[in-house]
Amino acid sequence: MKFTPNRLAAALLAVVGLASSALAGDFIIHNNDRVVFLGDSITEQKLYSTYLEAYALTRHPDWKLTFRNVGWGGDTAWLRQRTRTDENVLFKAEPDGQQKMVEEAVKRGLERDVLPLKPTVVTIDFAMNDHSYQAFREDIFGAYVRSENQLTSVLKENGARVALLTTQPIEEKRPDPDKDVRNQSLRKFSDGLKEVAAKQGAVFIDQFDPYMAIMMRERAANPLATIGGGDAIHPGPAGHTIMAWAVLKGLGAEPLVSRAEIDAAAKKVVASEKCRIENLKFENGSIRFDRLDEALPMPIDSRAEAALKLAPILDELSRYELRISGLASGSYELSIDGETAGKATAEELARGWNLSNQAGPIKTQSQEVLKLVFKKNDVFFNRWRNVQLYSLPDWAKNAEVGRTAELARLDQEIADFETQIDAARKTRTHHFELKAAQ
Repeated sequence: MKFTPNRLAAALLAVVGLASSALAGDFIIHNNDRVVFLGDSITEQKLYSTYLEAYALTRHPDWKLTFRNVGWGGDTAWLRQRTRTDENVLFKAEPDGQQKMVEEAVKRGLERDVLPLKPTVVTIDFAMNDHSYQAFREDIFGAYVRSENQLTSVLKENGARVALLTTQPIEEKRPDPDKDVRNQSLRKFSDGLKEVAAKQGAVFIDQFDPYMAIMMRERAANPLATIGGGDAIHPGPAGHTIMAWAVLKGLGAEPLVSRAEIDAAAKKVVASEKCRIENLKFENGSIRFDRLDEALPMPIDSRAEAALKLAPILDELSRYELRISGLASGSYELSIDGETAGKATAEELARGWNLSNQAGPIKTQSQEVLKLVFKKNDVFFNRWRNVQLYSLPDWAKNAEVGRTAELARLDQEIADFETQIDAARKTRTHHFELKAAQ
């Protein structure tokens, strides 16, 4: 099929709708949850997972939440990096023999890296390595589906809610990424994963279609356009932000942070939702008020600003609204705690101005949360991969005491970061002032 601009737009809207409706109104993460991200090198990048974590922490600042990333570069659904399964034997095995191999591999991998974390929610993002970067192979696909089924079964048996994520497509610089045989293979793997989710009662989240639709739209304008940054397999922050958008929508994330509506003509607060407006004053041609919100806007990585032009990320995940009707036509300048936040027209303010990513102290605070989450996740990765899993040679076995002490030290460092994160995500009262722009 030839993709015309109209067809591309229709396709994009369709997949956006799919991502938006996957679990609408029921965020899978709840208070007191322990969330684990399981996957390959794309998960190990600690980007999309950190963005998901930052969303949950800022949107629910009073919840007790724990997040751990156990992504491993080169890994597959049969956990080959953790169990060293003989893949030649696995792919050729008869169903009973293959099932036994998968059960043993999944058991060893989960018992070491996931189940000790006592997860209540696990997201699983495999397929990129599973399909072996080649045209579709039925034998590999069979092992992948069997392994995803086994992962989900074991995790559910241990009390976890499971979300199965497709991988994003490969982003080579070519005008027709949908014709790349590797992406055609990943498309079939995505379909197989959807069937696993339906069978297991797990949440299915499609990153592949939304990402591909955006990529096709951009390639129609520029055959060599890239959207993710990074390399063809590992997107940079912009690509991971698009991934996080698709995943959060699939997890049932809500768009509204808070909303305040003021009628300038009547000089009163018309409505407020998830925030409190106090001390409203109209003086010397300006509108002033104090605003205390229940949550912070979703922080956007400063390296990922380009993603906001590619997908409706703020509209669908982070609506921090100020709506003021009854203003005279013209442009207005907003300051928050004395810091300039931006300019908007009377018409834009009447429709509702999304301040989520505007400059000022609120954005600064949410960015501080994101920064701390990145630091905490780096410490956990070091604890897990470089200390916990470090294999001591025989001559150094007496150093086990030192390892135990180092693990305890790192656990305390992680706990200290989590305490800082909890403090950083608490909302504060801010003073707003709107006046005609000079």
